[in-house]
Amino acid sequence: MRRHFTVTGFLSHEGRTALHWHRLQTWLPPGGHVEADEDPIEAVLREVLEETGVRCEVLNADDRFAYELPPQLPPPVTIGIYNLRNGDGGLREAHQHIDFVYFTRPVAGQAVVLPDGDGHEWRWISESELTSGAVLRHEASGAEVVINEDVRVLALAAIAAEREAGA
Repeated sequence: MRRHFTVTGFLSHEGRTALHWHRLQTWLPPGGHVEADEDPIEAVLREVLEETGVRCEVLNADDRFAYELPPQLPPPVTIGIYNLRNGDGGLREAHQHIDFVYFTRPVAGQAVVLPDGDGHEWRWISESELTSGAVLRHEASGAEVVINEDVRVLALAAIAAEREAGA
């Protein structure tokens, strides 16, 4: 089976996390494919910026193994394996995404405004919405969808990590 390396960056700010309506007909955080000659940290920072317009930094940077040589990258909070039976837009055949998941927050001192009108409907989702399992309505299509359990649990953890990191 073909595999792609991808990244996800849960962007959390002031007790909320950013999700958008994805072409897979569900609510997802920013993310995408790791490009050639790009490491996962470069990829997640780029993907969050491209999709939301928000410059961010990675939270939970584990420095237990902060060697000068060889340099170390912060590990993801988890690595998910997603089977895409009908492709993903770039590849029409079934394949897997090996997804490096990071928690991020906006870089201090910038306006934090999610895109409007890009066709993906970005929205800040609160901790209480995530905890209650609220149904989210996609305004353009009228679809009402509960956030997938993996997204919900990771979004709550990302909000907690942002709160613990402080300002």
